[in-house]
Amino acid sequence: MGRGMKAGKKPKAPGMGNMQKQMQQMQAMQRKMDALQAEIDEMETTATSGGGAVSVVVSGKKEIKDIQIKPEVVDPDDVEMLQDLILVAANEALRQMEEISQNEMSKLTAGLGIPGL
Repeated sequence: MGRGMKAGKKPKAPGMGNMQKQMQQMQAMQRKMDALQAEIDEMETTATSGGGAVSVVVSGKKEIKDIQIKPEVVDPDDVEMLQDLILVAANEALRQMEEISQNEMSKLTAGLGIPGL
């Protein structure tokens, strides 16, 4: 038997301790990412269109939570304009939330060299 070895014990493969450390670091990172995602899910952003005539609130889960329409924008002869205002506000709110989510995640993953995060 080699020096310092006890009967019945196999020597550790080179790099095994390093691999375990990396796994622990990845698990810690996953826990941080899960916690951050939970925080993002609780966030909300609001976007407006038509000079504030239509406002849309979107959650961090990218769900529309609220739509407010000022009465003066409701014209039965121009429903298409109202539809466009709603679409613009909703898409902008969703875009803002996506940007917030990406920015928050990139703070956590900065320097890891993980593409796409």
